Amino acid sequence: MMLQHPAGASRLATLVLAHGAGAPMDSPYMELLTEHLLAEGLSVLRFEFPYMVARRADGRKRPPNPMAQLEQAFLQQLDGLEGPLLVAGKSMGGRVATHILQQSAAVGAVAFGYPFHPPGKPDRLRIAHLQAIAKPLLVVQGTRDPFGREHEVAEYALASSVELCWLSDGEHDLRPTKSSGRTQVELISAAAGATGDFARRLVAY
Repeated sequence: MMLQHPAGASRLATLVLAHGAGAPMDSPYMELLTEHLLAEGLSVLRFEFPYMVARRADGRKRPPNPMAQLEQAFLQQLDGLEGPLLVAGKSMGGRVATHILQQSAAVGAVAFGYPFHPPGKPDRLRIAHLQAIAKPLLVVQGTRDPFGREHEVAEYALASSVELCWLSDGEHDLRPTKSSGRTQVELISAAAGATGDFARRLVAY
């Protein structure tokens, strides 16, 4: 577990940030995202799901734990934290955050690159709970993300509490094409900025 606080600024909220299926909490993407979230005045708590803890211990790759175990592990991270709280995650971690949002003390959730469906399998949707979710959810998605592109998501009839932030030319890790003239750092900074704006609205900061 890693808890970091913004430097020289009052804390807006604490954001509990879960990693994706294949990379740990200190991957380059997670490090960059955390850096920019801190700049928005958010405290950031990163943690690892049980399968990733085991992988870190012995170096053996494992599949993610069943969803129920992932949810339990996420909820445990919230114990003892002072509010206001946001639950968030990259890809799979964001999906877990959306599943625990309603039962948690969090005021909202943020999903960075939500896996609406597996790449190339647009019929295998993971959105049923997003069509009825009541608490505010921000989904930050690159327009080239193979887990859910803008024209696909527009047809999903998501709940009115779901807010979508599309980042032009970004793929699942928010890497843009060279021809776009943008960089991954710029898109991650934009993702963090959208998260900061979302948090400020929720806590009336």
